[in-house]
Amino acid sequence: MNLKNRTIYKNIILACSFLSSALLYAQPVIVEGVVANQTSKQAILQKLYAVYGQDQVVDKIQIRPVATPQAWDNTVARVITPDLKKITAGKLTVKGTQVELTGKLMNPTEIQPVTSMFQSLVLPPYRVNTSFTINQSEQKIVDDALKDRIVEFESGSAILTPTGTKILDEMAVALNKVRDKNVKIIGHTDSSGDAKKNVALSLARAEAVKTYLIQKEIVAGRLSTAGLGSEKPVADNASIEGRKKNRRIEFEVL
Repeated sequence: MNLKNRTIYKNIILACSFLSSALLYAQPVIVEGVVANQTSKQAILQKLYAVYGQDQVVDKIQIRPVATPQAWDNTVARVITPDLKKITAGKLTVKGTQVELTGKLMNPTEIQPVTSMFQSLVLPPYRVNTSFTINQSEQKIVDDALKDRIVEFESGSAILTPTGTKILDEMAVALNKVRDKNVKIIGHTDSSGDAKKNVALSLARAEAVKTYLIQKEIVAGRLSTAGLGSEKPVADNASIEGRKKNRRIEFEVL
């Protein structure tokens, strides 16, 4: 079974005579393979629907009279969790009692906790083996293009300044270099003024950036937005310079 959402490419292959696999392409999760009965199929599909949404799952599972190890259905269902979304460019393979999980994580500190979490989901004789790398190269391309610069807007509004659009022209080039990745555009403000209004403004600015990048032929489906207001400052809001640094746009490669 192979799974993929906007940011994730996963393979879950339940192989041997009891095979089920799900291939995840750009948007949908395509689940394919062979299971023993309708009950097994529905158990897998329901877990995928819960994690990715029914509209994102394409069912290609076949039903055939095959043998499966004891507790196979429950084990497969256990490893299909929302934590799969932490992994990009991933592959999850279940062959008999062996579960193989590979892919990329954003931070090296995540490797051990994610490994331990998935290992805790299965019981003997099932075993989880993982192999993770760090998803730094694509994020570095985007970060190097931004170079800690501030995408500027007119004061108190979501209208981009000429300086802001010039930076976004360069960001469009960088985003085309990671064209197989989805990117979240995150707006931030300083702590001045009403907190709720700051959240709304930060989201409006993120949406303005998204709209501009779409005009520069970045595929809309690759872009998502969030507005965090003053929730995550990178500098002290007590100073003019600090507040300026906090009024920023970030690009997170998913």
